[in-house]
Amino acid sequence: MSGKGELTRRRTVLADEAGGRMVDPASCRTGRVVRAIGATQCWVQDDATGTVHVCAVRRLLRSVASEERNAVVAGDRVLFQPLEGGQGVIERVEPRHGVLSRGHQHREHVIVANVTQVMVVASADEPPLKPALIDRFLVSAAKGGVSAAICLNKCDLVDLGDLQPIIGLYSRLGYPVIAASVKTGLGIERLRQRLAGHQTVFTGQSGVGKSSLLNAVQPGLGLRTAEVSRVSQKGRHTTRTAELLQLSCGGWVVDTPGIRQLALWDVAAGEIEGYFVEFRPFVPMCRFPNCLHLEEAECAVRDAVFRDLISRTRYESYVRLVMGDV
Repeated sequence: MSGKGELTRRRTVLADEAGGRMVDPASCRTGRVVRAIGATQCWVQDDATGTVHVCAVRRLLRSVASEERNAVVAGDRVLFQPLEGGQGVIERVEPRHGVLSRGHQHREHVIVANVTQVMVVASADEPPLKPALIDRFLVSAAKGGVSAAICLNKCDLVDLGDLQPIIGLYSRLGYPVIAASVKTGLGIERLRQRLAGHQTVFTGQSGVGKSSLLNAVQPGLGLRTAEVSRVSQKGRHTTRTAELLQLSCGGWVVDTPGIRQLALWDVAAGEIEGYFVEFRPFVPMCRFPNCLHLEEAECAVRDAVFRDLISRTRYESYVRLVMGDV
């Protein structure tokens, strides 16, 4: 095949993948989306030069991704055309892997793409610890094919001994758990080591101190922070958009806006049991193969809960997920 024929073939492939629009790879560059606002404006770092371009998104790409809330998200690998004045146009989004998403108004809202680790951040207090929300994030991470770890922040506000049952619970299930405090420095070095070399998304409810932890991990980031409301015990949104940040210890981290509710996306009720690892030894022993472990007779999972072989707190989280409670 001639060089001209090969170029034509590549253009055809790119055109097919971009939804029918002709894209010339020779005029494009590869990059990573470090920040995205809405569906039209993104900041893309050029792989070759490290230069960041403010890019628009082709309307055709937005149309192809109409089933999603965002056509382009932080972490996406893209093909873009550079323009004058540090501008650019995103022509194609590469296939994603390692995603964290949630349901939003009957559509998938991809929060971040192409990460290798989800760090679920919760607070020991202010706002109160919510194991059910941790479990939702763990299921969402598993659904997206990403390993998960847990960071319990603000440990200076409680007796650390009171947290041992919850730390022990998740540790036994195979999730790394880091007890941390920005105020005292507890766990910051361990957290830094956990982030090194990974593409990590920091996620959790508002007010748990995600940005404060990152400021402690890498002084100089200067991420905005705010106090939790003393009246409502709810956090205030200080991070407005997901943003990739390069760490001096190696790797990248994505700071995300706080989430007060997390609706799972594309997870059927009968699928949820598979994301609770402690259920797996007991599921085959249930009388009915389609047992949802709610009220069915001779359910081995509920029997394990009764015998304290499965945490009741975790089982209650499972029930809420199956019933569709947010």
